[in-house]
Amino acid sequence: MIVLGCHVSLKAPHYFLGSIQEALSYQANACMIYTGPPSNSKRVSIDQFKIEQAKELMKENDFKIENVIVHAPYIINIGNSLNLDTFSFGCDFLKEELKRVHEIGASILVLHPGSHVKAGKEAGLKQVIDGLNQVLEQDNSNVCIALETMAGKGSEIGSTFEEIAYIKNQIIKKERIKVCLDTCHIHDAGYSLENFDQVLNEFDEIIGLDNLAVIHINDSKNEKGAHKDRHENIGQGYIGFDILHSIVHHPKLEGIPMILETPYIDGKPPYKEEIKKLTLE
Repeated sequence: MIVLGCHVSLKAPHYFLGSIQEALSYQANACMIYTGPPSNSKRVSIDQFKIEQAKELMKENDFKIENVIVHAPYIINIGNSLNLDTFSFGCDFLKEELKRVHEIGASILVLHPGSHVKAGKEAGLKQVIDGLNQVLEQDNSNVCIALETMAGKGSEIGSTFEEIAYIKNQIIKKERIKVCLDTCHIHDAGYSLENFDQVLNEFDEIIGLDNLAVIHINDSKNEKGAHKDRHENIGQGYIGFDILHSIVHHPKLEGIPMILETPYIDGKPPYKEEIKKLTLE
């Protein structure tokens, strides 16, 4: 079964209930939310989220809670070893986000591994590992952190499967670390999606397909290896519709939640149309 959805908003007055209503309006059977603005730490009480009403609506529409993905805010950077205040803030906020995800009932929190901020890849990797171990040591939920594959822009950490595997292998609670594969990001990082079976085999050898928890389906505005991370609408970029369609239908990826993060077109979300096109045989 194809599990395909998109990023949806979470805002007043209906919050999580509104998120599910929006996803259903696109004929999606999965969705991704932020628990508040992705660029700041402002959060309202989870009591306002209308979680029970949302779950009732999900039950009526056979929308499974495991297909609700939460994305951590961009302001978290636990790869920063130069500013320990930034590192500590990231760890503390990540702990709070795990609690919110647990209260919603979801089980996957997607996280950008972070940036070494010119301290060097080795220092950044060590800091990410230290931060994740600190956070998970104090969290006893079943929520997994899915490290997102990155494009390699600037001093980003996690643009290769080897870096993601290195982080996971140093985590004490390894079972709590999963992976989010982003098609735009790995294309921009230099992976050849026209040979996707080869890419998937490489992922399996280095990380393990059993650790793949979610996939971001995005086209790219850039040529392969550009290290820029600019999403494009499905079929309008350098990856192309045929490759993305084949990824959505890949037999080894059946049942894994796939999430569109493509740009709005003329101020309107393109998700209903993109989901329809991608799910057609």
